[in-house]
Amino acid sequence: MSQEVNVIEVESSKLLNTFITLPFKLYKDDPNWVAPLLIERKEFFNKKKNPFYRGAKTKLFIAMRENEPVGRIATCINYNHNVFHSEHVGFFGFFDCIDDYDVAAKLLKVAMITLKSEGMEKMRGPANFSTNHEVGFLVDGFDSPPVIMNPYNPPYIPKLAEKFGLKKVMDLYAFMMTDELPLSDRILKVVERIKERNKVTIRPLDLSHFDEELKKINYIYNNAWSDNWGFVPMPEEEFYHMGKDLKQIVDPDLVLIAEIDGEPVGFSMALPDMNIVLKKLNGRLFPFGMLKLLWHMKIRRKIDGVRVMTMGVVHKYQKRGIDNVFYVETFNRGTAKGYKWAELSWILETNELMCRAAESLGAKLYKKYRMVEMPL
Repeated sequence: MSQEVNVIEVESSKLLNTFITLPFKLYKDDPNWVAPLLIERKEFFNKKKNPFYRGAKTKLFIAMRENEPVGRIATCINYNHNVFHSEHVGFFGFFDCIDDYDVAAKLLKVAMITLKSEGMEKMRGPANFSTNHEVGFLVDGFDSPPVIMNPYNPPYIPKLAEKFGLKKVMDLYAFMMTDELPLSDRILKVVERIKERNKVTIRPLDLSHFDEELKKINYIYNNAWSDNWGFVPMPEEEFYHMGKDLKQIVDPDLVLIAEIDGEPVGFSMALPDMNIVLKKLNGRLFPFGMLKLLWHMKIRRKIDGVRVMTMGVVHKYQKRGIDNVFYVETFNRGTAKGYKWAELSWILETNELMCRAAESLGAKLYKKYRMVEMPL
């Protein structure tokens, strides 16, 4: 007979530390799990420093058995999401536990009760905490680690959620593209015609005018994605907060802005896959972690891949092939810098245009993430 499971709310810095570090205990023997930087996680959960919390209400919970943490979950009411979509959806996220249905069910039940008590009508997730952050259960592609800012879970986690009654609402695709398959002359000619026909130019991010560039990208992002499933507009303050964090790792040559007649009409961002380095650090930059980080980034050049994580074109210029231009430009600029592969993610399963664009360039679907939900 299993011991009783108690779920407690995180209401102290000590419990917050337990919440943040629990995956280190759960997944330490999983070769594909990548430990997050502890300093970054603590910053993320700091409600005084992270502007996301000004438009959201969150709670964190830990499942305990015999005074040992065996699982965790978070709830989030994202007011920006609910206003934008005119719905009452509450989110769960940061859902990790041992392979035990009793533990999973207790956590999910607490999340349901919490969200329902706040007037929510559906529970959806996982979202850590929104679609602008890490989302989805990994359901296909467990044979390799996740790339930067994508989640990871062992196969049993989504099975436990499904047993509880959560149903698929949307799959998110990740495509893999390598330098082993050069772009065909046909694709290159098509892209040149698209550029000529639309009089579009592509330029890299100008770090010397970073704040101005962020303002342009923020506008494009909120305009381009506004019709996408699950999209949540990012307020300027939240966008700047995330942008300044990413500035530390961004390769400006792979953040591209499309302009027509001097007007910014689209952008694409590919980030070096820092997970290759983070895997070596086990969550800690100090006392020697920073030296390891610099060693891998600058000396050994271990980072050989990127994640094309965001791409958007304003409504006025959509369906003109500018997304193909971004893919080709990223491929050419990336391979010229020595990058050997790129993950294109995530792309909604319903976004046939973007899926076809990825496949036309030789990219292969290799991972699937799943969003699930249930009525409350």
